[in-house]
Amino acid sequence: MEPKTFILHHLVKSEDLNHHGTLYAGRTAEWFVEAGFVAAASLTSPENVVCLKIHGMKFTSPIRCGELVRIESKVIFTGRSRMISFIRVVAHDTHVVEGFITFVHVDLDGKAIPHHIEITPVSEEDKALFQEAQQI
Repeated sequence: MEPKTFILHHLVKSEDLNHHGTLYAGRTAEWFVEAGFVAAASLTSPENVVCLKIHGMKFTSPIRCGELVRIESKVIFTGRSRMISFIRVVAHDTHVVEGFITFVHVDLDGKAIPHHIEITPVSEEDKALFQEAQQI
């Protein structure tokens, strides 16, 4: 299956800010994991998906109060029971945060189980992201 992109939006409000008046990294991490989870859970049942690790959340510029952020996510790589989502946060028409998250497909007791999902990248960007995710 080809990677499918999911898009979430958030308005940055005053309660989302840090002491510098920019989007707090903790709030960004919350939205980041949520977006990655949406992509992974769309391939199976949400109750069978747990977050294992955030592999990076690199900020390239600040995000200010009142900005609308777009969070794009897609499962870019799968293993036997793992699913790796790529997440990109866009604000003011610029990619401001990017990274990967590994999710694990589990049974109701929390034991890893196969998901039988295979991702096949098609676009050049997806192929590059697939290669990067393989190294995680």
